[in-house]
Amino acid sequence: MPSKEECAYALGLEQGSAEWLDYKIGKVGASKIADVTAKLRSGGYGASRATYRGELIAERLTGVASESFKTPAMQWGTEHEAMARSAYQFRTMHLVERVGCVLHPEIEETLCSPDGLVGGDGLIEIKCPLTATHIDFVLGAKIPERYLLQMQWQMACTHRAWCDYVSFDPRLPDDLRMWVQRVPRDDEIICMLEVEVTGFVRELEEHIEALRKLRHRKEAA
Repeated sequence: MPSKEECAYALGLEQGSAEWLDYKIGKVGASKIADVTAKLRSGGYGASRATYRGELIAERLTGVASESFKTPAMQWGTEHEAMARSAYQFRTMHLVERVGCVLHPEIEETLCSPDGLVGGDGLIEIKCPLTATHIDFVLGAKIPERYLLQMQWQMACTHRAWCDYVSFDPRLPDDLRMWVQRVPRDDEIICMLEVEVTGFVRELEEHIEALRKLRHRKEAA
């Protein structure tokens, strides 16, 4: 298990920095929890699980982060996250504490990188989507399942009781720019996620060990 010193260091990392990216190499992150748990109607796991497993195996064996392509929409979200955070603080009168990574307290090599800590009990998850998507939220659309799972994993790692999902679009009039929905902690979902992630990490380690043995046999031949 990580030491208190290591946890403190992880907490202090600046998101997006080279150190933050290096620290996350090979670790299961909250944004990919939906891929880890995705299942087909037949009961088996989806292809996204194997894809993510392959990415993490490569990261652990090489020490190099998998390249991640950013679409213009993703870049837009990154560029306007700080504005959304400020708007949330102004509306709610709650300070948001920036955080780098928070390790899961029990499952090694797993973590989350929430967009901020709110008070002693909350989190914030910021999305700056396409205008059409944001308007859908304003009109009552449901939060996508993968984001709900992401937030539950963040709450599992941080021991928080709720997470505010924030959709923000500065292109709209002031009264329509921000939509907030509070997602409460669901211990039943978290328990399911912890079981799934534990199995995924074990599976990941078994694949890496098999690859190492194969390499050793080839070197000895």
